[in-house]
Amino acid sequence: MDWRILFTEWADFLIRWVHVITGICWIGSSFYFVHLDLSLRKRDGLPSGVGGEAWQVHGGGFYNMMKYTVAPSQLPQDLTWFKWEAYWTFISGFTLLCWHYFAHADLYLIDRTVMDLAPWQAVSISLVVLVMGWVIYDFLCRSKLGDNDLALGVVGFLFLVAIAFGLTRVFSGRGAFILLGALIGTIMVANVAMNIMPNQKKTVAALIAGQPPNPAYGKTAKSRSLHNNYLTLPVIFLMVSNHYPLAFASKWNWLIITLVMVIGGVIRHFFNSQHAHKGSPWWTWAVAATCFVGVILLSGAARESGNAGLTPAPLAKVKFAQVEEIVTSRCSMCHMAEPVWDGVNVPPKGVMLDTPERIRLHADQIYVQAVLTRAMPPGGNLTELSEDDRKLLAAWVQGGALVD
Repeated sequence: MDWRILFTEWADFLIRWVHVITGICWIGSSFYFVHLDLSLRKRDGLPSGVGGEAWQVHGGGFYNMMKYTVAPSQLPQDLTWFKWEAYWTFISGFTLLCWHYFAHADLYLIDRTVMDLAPWQAVSISLVVLVMGWVIYDFLCRSKLGDNDLALGVVGFLFLVAIAFGLTRVFSGRGAFILLGALIGTIMVANVAMNIMPNQKKTVAALIAGQPPNPAYGKTAKSRSLHNNYLTLPVIFLMVSNHYPLAFASKWNWLIITLVMVIGGVIRHFFNSQHAHKGSPWWTWAVAATCFVGVILLSGAARESGNAGLTPAPLAKVKFAQVEEIVTSRCSMCHMAEPVWDGVNVPPKGVMLDTPERIRLHADQIYVQAVLTRAMPPGGNLTELSEDDRKLLAAWVQGGALVD
C-alpha cells in the first residue's frame, strides 16, 4: 500500500467535498436573500424604519420576515452574519486550483498548440488574471458607470467575454474554463469580503456609537449581492465543465462561454422578476433554450479546421490490434490501474484502458476525447497522437468498436 497516494487522494476528496458543501451553503443563502429582498411588501402598521415584510411558510411553521430600510434604531443582541460559507468556498476552491491546475500545469493548464508556456509562466499569468480581473471589475463598479445598473451590466458582460477570449488564446480549453470560473468566483467572494461585509460592519459600528448609519452602505452592498446572484449559474457551469470536453475543447469555446453567461443571466432574470411580483417573463426560457442549442452546435465544431476525426476517410476494416497499439502507447500510461505518468496517481475518472475489454467499454469516451474534441491527450497532445491514429480510432468506433 502506497500511503502517500492514499493520503493525497483522500485529501483531494475531502477538499472537494468541503468545496461542494460550502458552495451549496453560499449559493443557497445568496439565492434565498435575493428572493427575500425582492418579495418584500410594504403595508400600513409596519414598525418604524421597516421598508417591507414577507410571510413565508417552511417546515410546518410560518415566518414573518421584515427588512429595515437602513438599520434598526438599536442593535439586536443576537445577530447572524453570513460570510464563512463564501470564504470557505473560495479557500477550498483555490486549494483545488493549486492542487490540480497549478501543480500539474503541463497536463491541465498548458496546451502547447495554443501557447508554449513553462509551468511557472502559466501559473504567474493565472494569478495576474485573478487579481487584475477583480481590480478592473471593482474599478468599473466604483466609477460613474456604477450609477447605471444596465450600462454596468453590459460592460461587465463584455469584460468577461473579452477575458474568456483571451484565456482561450493562452491556455488549454480546460484551463481557460476553470480560470474564468475561478476569476468569477474571486470577484464574488471579494464582493463579500471587501464590500458587503465592510459596509455591514460600518453600519453596526454606527449603531453601537449611537449614530445614524449611512444608507449608501446598504445600497452598495445590495448591488454587489445582486451581481453575485447573476454570476452564480455561469460559474457553476464553468466549474463542472472540466468533465465535458464538448464544452471546453471546441474551436468556439469562448463563444460557448458567452452563451452560457447569457443563459445564466436570463434564467436569474426570470426568477428575480417572479420574486419581485413583476410578472413571469417566459421569453427568457426561449432565449435560454436557443442559446443552449447554439452551445450544442458550437461544441460539434472542429477544434482545428479540417478535423478529419468528424468524417474519417474510408478505411478497410480496422483491426483491433491496431487500436490496442494506439491506446496502449498513447493513453494507457495514465489510464491504467497504476499510472506511470508523473503526477497522475490514479486513472483519471476511474477510466482504465489497459485491457481489450476496457478499451471496448470506453469506446464512446475515446471517440469524444481523442477524435471529436481532441481534448486528449492533454497538454496539447503530450503523447503525440497522430492524425492517422485519430482517423483509425474514428473508423473503429463508427464501425461498431469491434474486438477481434
